Amino acid sequence: MITSVQNTRVQHIRALQSRAKARREASSFVVEGVRLAEEVLAAQWTVKQGFYTAGLDARGMQIVEALQDVEIDVDEVSASVMEASSDTKTPAGLLLEVERQPLPLAATPHLVVILDRVNDPGNVGTLLRSAAAAGADAAILAPGCVDPFSPKVLRSGMGAQLRLPVLELEWDAIRSFVAEHSLHALLAEANIGKPFDEVDLTRPLAFIVGGEANGPSDAARTLGAEPIQIRMPGLIESLNAATAGSLLLFEAVRQRRPR
Repeated sequence: MITSVQNTRVQHIRALQSRAKARREASSFVVEGVRLAEEVLAAQWTVKQGFYTAGLDARGMQIVEALQDVEIDVDEVSASVMEASSDTKTPAGLLLEVERQPLPLAATPHLVVILDRVNDPGNVGTLLRSAAAAGADAAILAPGCVDPFSPKVLRSGMGAQLRLPVLELEWDAIRSFVAEHSLHALLAEANIGKPFDEVDLTRPLAFIVGGEANGPSDAARTLGAEPIQIRMPGLIESLNAATAGSLLLFEAVRQRRPR
């Protein structure tokens, strides 16, 4: 049993939980809880190591034993070590370090969402979850977005990052991606452009969704995207990015369903 928070493995996990730079350098991230751990195994991502505490339920112990059977170090730790290693106030009793790996892109993507300066972890996670649920081919995070593999984004995305290709690109690379795949870019704007449900969303598309605080960036506007809006007859100025992006994605799903 690991009982010291000074243990090198514990310090490594704590760094991954708290610093995007550490996650990039190690090319790994941490998931917590049985549900996300099950998603990792179901999606066949590589687990590097893990911790669990006494009292973990039978469902969680099945994961521990399955990983130990293939000689992955998943070790029991004290409650104090788990508390120090966890990103939550109430640790779930199981965490895994997972190797980050690129997911294959569709040869001809038809539905992509581009996040523009969306820096709220809850919004990014929800957008990734909606994109995965809508069958999007990829999510692209432009500069200014929060790390998609940070603990809060992983929790709010409920493991969408394990199923959906997530790319972090500069704007020049985004322009090349859109042009290479002949995607029609649509930019979510406030009170500008056609209502989104009056636009043809059956074409190969890239939705650009900006953070609610500042709206689309100047770089996003130079992409030459067609502006679209979500009509809001109520006395509210804007929707949050996750809600707006989800509406756009599922309107595309609605328009594309077989008649």
